[in-house]
Amino acid sequence: MDLFGQYGSDDEPSYASATALKKQKIEAAPDVSTQDLTTFNYLPGLTTKEISHNVPYDDLTRPTQGPQNPFATQGTAPNRNVLTGYVEEFAISHHHFDAMSRTFTNFGYAVDPNSHGETLVGDLRKAALQNGATVYETVKKSKTDKRKRKAAGDSSVIDGYAGPWAGYEGEKVHVQPEGPTDAEKEAAEAKSVADASSKKSNPNADLEVGNETSTFHGKEERDYMGRTYMHVPTDLDVDLSAESGIKDCYLPKTLIHTWTGHTKGVAAIRLFPNSAHMFLSAGMDNKVKLWDVYHDRRCLRTFDGHSKAVRDITFNNDGTKFLSASYDKYIKLWDTETGKCISSFTTKRIPYCVKFNPDPDKQNVFLTGCADKKIYQFDINSGDVTQEYDQHLGAVNTITFVDDNRRFVTTSDDKTLRAWEFDIPVVIKYVAEPSMHSMPAVTLHPTQKWLACQSLDNQIVIYSARDRFRMNRKKTFRGHLVAGYACEPSFSPDGRYVSSGDSEGRVWFWDWKTCKVLKKFKAHDKVVIGSVWHPHETSKLFTCSWDGTIK
Repeated sequence: MDLFGQYGSDDEPSYASATALKKQKIEAAPDVSTQDLTTFNYLPGLTTKEISHNVPYDDLTRPTQGPQNPFATQGTAPNRNVLTGYVEEFAISHHHFDAMSRTFTNFGYAVDPNSHGETLVGDLRKAALQNGATVYETVKKSKTDKRKRKAAGDSSVIDGYAGPWAGYEGEKVHVQPEGPTDAEKEAAEAKSVADASSKKSNPNADLEVGNETSTFHGKEERDYMGRTYMHVPTDLDVDLSAESGIKDCYLPKTLIHTWTGHTKGVAAIRLFPNSAHMFLSAGMDNKVKLWDVYHDRRCLRTFDGHSKAVRDITFNNDGTKFLSASYDKYIKLWDTETGKCISSFTTKRIPYCVKFNPDPDKQNVFLTGCADKKIYQFDINSGDVTQEYDQHLGAVNTITFVDDNRRFVTTSDDKTLRAWEFDIPVVIKYVAEPSMHSMPAVTLHPTQKWLACQSLDNQIVIYSARDRFRMNRKKTFRGHLVAGYACEPSFSPDGRYVSSGDSEGRVWFWDWKTCKVLKKFKAHDKVVIGSVWHPHETSKLFTCSWDGTIK
């Protein structure tokens, strides 16, 4: 048949021979190791996909043995099904989950989900009292927990019948309050009379007046030419007698120097007028210090005369005198060179701000805003209050002179801004809006046209310093966090940049035209309460902080 099949013509179609199907071998019983697992320890690797023996359940649930890989990360962890590790799915109804969550929040215990409702976790003592009930279940009170009612009495006896008005056993009715005895009352009256008489005889007994001292820390108070230590240096690359703002300013980049000396925070710094070769610092350690900007950069003199923290300081026009306002309710006038306290002023209220009148003809007059919602005008020569401005409804925070020193603007805790004519206690402009916040720090622009107010809603708002005192809504500087702190804003001498500290120890810089954040950096460990640009340097900024340092 095979030979016959080989015959055929070329015209006939050729058929391919059928291929034989291969049978797949089926193993009904795969090879399994019959060795007793108790005779050896089998430790499969973490990447093992197949094993040749049956592993007991206890071995499967054991934790990974061996030392921990110090270079392992969450990305290389085995059995990871989420970004942070492995999450096991657990089926539970929303009602049961809410019940357990609210029970644990209210009662302090809940059912362990792995115990199938048999075990409680949390406050087991309270769970025993509640019999493990959830917030949706009511617990029947035992009869012993109920209050016992007093007997109603016999209705035939009128005096002893209480009826439905009978109270409960153990309750207190018409309890008389316990007060001081007669002896305690007499002692308190005698003490109040003694205190009143002592205050009449010496009203300032609790305040330290006349004990002011100052300490000079420099080498010599005068040099070989007879010039004092306050003389403006001329051996510098910077002309300190030039006009401020004639050079283009740039953003500061590196830390130059750190002044340390205050044992507590620094509340404010003020540069020496015109030259800025020295500056004053008001400390919460009750001291005022005078520092050198150039040369040795040391503390030149310490003024010690307040019994509480110093709140504000200000120079007069030529820098020969300055005022310091403290929480001891005193404002003191000091001689900058000799360190002598010339005079003291008080209104029996805490002064929050103090400001000399910048007019050269009125250097004997200064204003102070106090906690009693008033602004007092003092005459240094007589020591008397010559005028009071009392329209604010809260403590006065700032005083800023505008319009060629003919007017001044004040801000207060009453969330308003008010403009006054000098020496006339009548408000000429009252700015108050529902969206306004308190503005505890105000700075005048170098062009004298704008006021930068640090608002406590984390932004610096701009007001016109001219007649209308309108808010410039196109210029608002945001990004920093100052809520609760009177961080003082400042302008570069050329007016191109706005800077301010924040509550996190950073300093922020904005562009005056675009209001965009140009730069921010970490400057101090605590809140940066003040920042001042050097009027003659192109990119030098002074900052003070509650960490006790000045940079």
